Amino acid sequence: MTSLALPEPREHSAPRSSHRALTPTPRWWRDVSAVFAWGATLFVVALWVAGGGLTAFASLGETLTNLGRLSGLVASVLMLLQVLLMARIPFVEQAWGQDELARVHRLVGFTSFNLMLAHIVLTIVGYSAGTDLGVVGTCVDEVLHSPGMLLALAGTIALVLVVVTSVKRARARLRYESWHLLHLYAYLGAGLALPHQLWTGQDFTSSPAATVFWWGLYAAALVSVATFRVALPGVRSRRHRLAVSHVVAESPTVTSVVVTGRHLDRLPVRAGQFFQWRFLDGPGWTRANPYSLSAAPDGRSLRITVEHVGTSSERLATLRPGTQVLVEGPYGRLHTGVRTGSRTVLIGAGIGITPLRAILEDLPPAPDGVVVIYRVGSQADIVLGDELLELARSKGGRVVAVVGHRRRDRTSWLPIDAAQLGDAEALLRIAPDIADRDVYVCGNPAWMGAVIAAAHEAGVPREAVHHERFSY
Repeated sequence: MTSLALPEPREHSAPRSSHRALTPTPRWWRDVSAVFAWGATLFVVALWVAGGGLTAFASLGETLTNLGRLSGLVASVLMLLQVLLMARIPFVEQAWGQDELARVHRLVGFTSFNLMLAHIVLTIVGYSAGTDLGVVGTCVDEVLHSPGMLLALAGTIALVLVVVTSVKRARARLRYESWHLLHLYAYLGAGLALPHQLWTGQDFTSSPAATVFWWGLYAAALVSVATFRVALPGVRSRRHRLAVSHVVAESPTVTSVVVTGRHLDRLPVRAGQFFQWRFLDGPGWTRANPYSLSAAPDGRSLRITVEHVGTSSERLATLRPGTQVLVEGPYGRLHTGVRTGSRTVLIGAGIGITPLRAILEDLPPAPDGVVVIYRVGSQADIVLGDELLELARSKGGRVVAVVGHRRRDRTSWLPIDAAQLGDAEALLRIAPDIADRDVYVCGNPAWMGAVIAAAHEAGVPREAVHHERFSY
């Protein structure tokens, strides 16, 4: 492990930031959103019970249909909760962060899809038990003659497409832009299911409370998507009139883009957060890409630093000053507002150091207040090294570069040269008091997993480890 040498101190006056200070993220936001989700789900089960769900088991057909009702109700409420998770509601984003939202989104998504399939199978088989049409004939008859069923079939096909492309193996074969576009079919699937539920679902219209609940939940989902995915990004882009100021080649494979605009001091963004960026430079501008800020917002400009890993990121090197920019966000929980203490360790690998560099700039100065651990394959891979050193010196902290190619014999965040050390042991050598610090981690998902496990082994509480995986 190699410690980077700090540059000689030099007198300089840092520009005063005109960006407004943001308050820490309230922890109770998470509890409120969780209570709402569980409350909505339990209310749906209560509707099923009130509709005779506990007594409708007189025959095989009635039993199957009854269980189909329950699975359909729970699938519907989970699907709408999925839409709310995808709506980018600010307090939900801030309360959970990208990692937790992605995990919950995936769990709720696959659960609602499986329950939807169970609803279809149980209901059709249950109906067929009372007819001479058989299972296939009953299915065809329901689709052709029940109100809203053709639309529900189209919605089911859309949801199947979303789920199939969400499986890890299929997702790995798709570009991010293609996957993101296909994922939007979830909105279509939820919308096409609405007429079927309202026209034929007795549990949706059996009482004023049920009607108000379902219409209210659908309205909340629609308004949230329209507000936070469409209207708010449009208003912010129009208000701030973002445009490319200049482009900097940090290395042959890394580019920084500085964006300026109007009233950026009113933009509620924190160092370390990310936006979905669209650069209006020609074909492909409709595809948004998530890039984190690599410098703390100062009320005058925003900066991103991006590694060239595909056509979208490579395009950034060719942007011209004056190119208009559209943004969605800010998003993410990787910022100083979630700290639990006063001292910090920032651990980044490769281009993952960029949001941590912004967080470093945002931290208050304190003796030994921050330790930056920068993991790279070689010295040539270091990005923004001078800035890291200068910022660490001004904050009273230090930077440690851990250089070398990764080990292949076991999962580890360390290079081959440190094979004699355990992962947690290495962290404790660099920061012996790491258990008393907040730890921020950013890098590729597998490497981050090794760092997070080592941090917990070294005694860092779960609530003091902050991380976000920028994978889809």
